[in-house]
Amino acid sequence: MSRAFVALLARDLRLAARIGGSGGMAVFFFLVVVAAVPLGIGPAPDLLARIAPGMLWVALLLSSLLTLDRLFQADHEDGSLDLLTMGRLPLELVVVAKAIGHFLTTGLPLVVAAPLLGLMLNLELAAFPALMLAMLVGAPALSFLGIIGAGLTVGIRRGGLLASLLVLPFYIPVLIFGVGAARAALAGFPDGVAGQSLALLAAVTLASLVVGPVAAAAALRANLR
Repeated sequence: MSRAFVALLARDLRLAARIGGSGGMAVFFFLVVVAAVPLGIGPAPDLLARIAPGMLWVALLLSSLLTLDRLFQADHEDGSLDLLTMGRLPLELVVVAKAIGHFLTTGLPLVVAAPLLGLMLNLELAAFPALMLAMLVGAPALSFLGIIGAGLTVGIRRGGLLASLLVLPFYIPVLIFGVGAARAALAGFPDGVAGQSLALLAAVTLASLVVGPVAAAAALRANLR
């Protein structure tokens, strides 16, 4: 079973590297959103520094939503998803492999690109460690919550927008606690304030690791009957 899980994860990573576009498109969208902010509000360094944590998290969230529709859709179109459903590997573990692949090919590149884009928004260097740590903790939750929407909309033509609408409310706690950790560090609050936000963010991520695969597997079983 462990070999099947690793093989499925490696297959998704190879396909993402071969096809390209998924992580690169998300990072490019991330860049466009962040670059558009100074154009919209004007060259105000102090204002940009204050809104930088929130804007980076919003851009991360939107960029993650951009790639949800391909989590199961390609496998559904070529029949691979039916074979995975009937295979010996439990469907919940199939979903976990898909979510990890999404994080490695989309979420992790976005987290790596965040510091460079933070410089564009005049983000203070003191907020960078908290921002990066919060994104590393919270980005997996975006993938494991996103697979629920992807599972619910599999088989629906152009279901990416519907999946985004379904998942977006579940992303709000990740956004609130992630921004809270960065803002606490930026405002010079005691470390305990940022630590509380990180702890709550970690709790949301751990909950998504449990709820996401079970809910997405149930949605896939319902849609593939």
